[in-house]
Amino acid sequence: MPTIRRIDHLAVVVSDLEASLAFWRDALGIPLAEVRQVPAEAAEVAFLPVADSEIELVRPTTEESGLAKYLVKRGPGMHHICLEVDDLAGMLQQLKAKGIRLINEEPRVATDGKKYAFIHPESTHGVLVELYELARP
Repeated sequence: MPTIRRIDHLAVVVSDLEASLAFWRDALGIPLAEVRQVPAEAAEVAFLPVADSEIELVRPTTEESGLAKYLVKRGPGMHHICLEVDDLAGMLQQLKAKGIRLINEEPRVATDGKKYAFIHPESTHGVLVELYELARP
């Protein structure tokens, strides 16, 4: 049976990455690990590690992306929570069997090899949930 290992990250959607970093990095003192372009999601992401997790500041890079539409509709703020799982395909199968609405029925693969999929907020009582499975060596 697939299991959740930990909270991988919390994602915050932002319109201005530098202004957001002025708070998270400069005011709170959370170190900035890197800023990465993520073309598959039409986003620029700043990664700020906190203990065994991280905060991701996510800025849309196109006006047509789902992320940009989310920002226009809801404004900046909390976007999603990401949970690391040990078996993403198994977890998606388990969720489908329970009638949970998925945004991604099959895992997607990030450039770093992580597999991920999103659960629709309709099934989570309003929270966008991402599931990650780390790439195995």
